Formats: sequence, structure tokens, C-alpha cells
Amino acid sequence: MTADIIDGKAFAAEVRRKVGIQVAALKAAHGLTPGLSVVLVGEDPASQVYVRNKGKAADEAGIVSDEIRMDAGVGQDEVLAVVRRLNADPAVHAILVQLPLPDQVDEAAVIDAIDPAKDVDGFHVLNTGRLAVGLDAMVPCTPLGCLMMLEDRLGDLSGKRALIVGRSNIVGKPMASLLLSRHCTVTIAHSRTQDLPGECRRADILIGAVGRAQMIKGDWVKPGAVVIDVGINRIDAGEGKTRLVGDVDFEGAKDVAGAITPVPGGVGPMTIACLLANTVTAACRQAGVAVPDAA
Repeated sequence: MTADIIDGKAFAAEVRRKVGIQVAALKAAHGLTPGLSVVLVGEDPASQVYVRNKGKAADEAGIVSDEIRMDAGVGQDEVLAVVRRLNADPAVHAILVQLPLPDQVDEAAVIDAIDPAKDVDGFHVLNTGRLAVGLDAMVPCTPLGCLMMLEDRLGDLSGKRALIVGRSNIVGKPMASLLLSRHCTVTIAHSRTQDLPGECRRADILIGAVGRAQMIKGDWVKPGAVVIDVGINRIDAGEGKTRLVGDVDFEGAKDVAGAITPVPGGVGPMTIACLLANTVTAACRQAGVAVPDAA
């Protein structure tokens, strides 16, 4: 068996196309243009590239995007002041503070300061709590993208046995809430899980989100399972070069799984696409209008 490769780039392009249709419809029907503000603190190269890609994708979809750059040595009060200003701006429907932040800035305090209605990352405790109990919430972009790909591949997820390797607040926990809402039987594995290979081999849906390069081996995968690899790890490729790999040993797993996401080109593009979709959702909720149909 050779797994089907889930093309995250193509899937994300379709999501972005639909977002563009929704934005045009909102402008025409309500004079509403969704607005996204991204706050970038410091000069981290990966964050700069990521923020630039977000801005480009937003512009292409017709979303008004604004990037606020702050020096790495900025104080926490200054970052909080920017967040409060964006909270009060009616033209800004979505706020994203790029993580990680410098050590002198408390990430939890900054996230807590964001208006939950504008929390496009879905990290505010009110959004995580609402998601956990099954209420409408802003859903973190990466788990949302994973769910969309799973439902596209499998359709109804009801009754599927899902294992998430990783228990972070950004991916693992919200992913579990989303899969529970789709009536999966969900297990979260972590560093203290006993017999992790055995747990993996029971899963119809296997999600790697632990941040350890190629930790999940091919012979851990249940034949025919759908594998979603969230990990992005840079490893030595020899001759002074590096390459990106996921948390799953792709070469080993692709001969066992029914379908698998590659790294790069799998989950990553979906994260930005879902950020745009969340921005539209936030704008519509704040304006009291329905999200337009993009079919």
C-alpha cells in the first residue's frame, strides 16, 4: 500500500479562493471589509517570513491587513497598549500577536488582553473554554485546518478512533475538542504515555503534534490510517544544509497509511488559509451578519 498524499497547498488555495468570494460578497451586500492586524515583536526570521506570507494572502483575498512591528526590547506595557488600541478600533475585526514573544513579555497576559471576539488565533481562555464545551468559538487555525482535511478525506468522522500525539494548548487540546465534537473516540498521548507505539497502532486518525523530528515511526501506523503531521522540524541534511521534516517518519509511514500529509506542503498552508477564514467569521459576528455562502 502507498498512501494518498494530502496536498495541503491545493486544499489551502481552494479555501483562500472561497474566502475571496465571501469578502467580495460582504463588501457588496453590507459595505463590510474584514480587517486583520498582526503584531510582530522582534526580528525572528521565521516569524517575519510567516507574517509576510499572512499579509500577502490577506491582501489577495481582499482583506485589509495591517502589520505592526515592535522592537525586540519593547516592554510588556507597550505591547498591551497596542492590543488595547486594536481592540477599540472598529475597522479591526481580527488581531493576531505573532508568537513567540521576547522573554520580558508575558505571552499569557498579552493573549488575555485581546478581545475574544477579535482573537483570530483562538487562544484566549474564553475561546478555548467555549470550544471545549461545544459552543461557538474562534477555533485555532492549525487544528481547524487539520479538521477540514480530515473531513474532506473521510467524510463523517463519527466513531473513528483518533490519537493526538501532543497536548499543547495551540494544537493538541483544541484538536481533541474538535474531534470530540465530531463524535470521534479521542486519546491524547504525551511524554508519559505508556506504550506509545501500541496506542498509535490502534488509531484510525493519527495526528503528530509533539515537535520532535520523525518521532512517530512507520511501523507505529495502523494500515490504512489517515496521518496528519503538524510537526515542522529542521534537521541536518549534510554538506552544511538543512531540511524540514515532520513529527512522523514520512518515508516509513507512507507505505502503511491510507493517506498522509507531507512536510512541508501539508498542514502549514492550511494554517494561513484558516486565519483568513477566521477573519471573515470574526468580521461577520461583530457586524451581526451571516457568513456568505462561497459554494
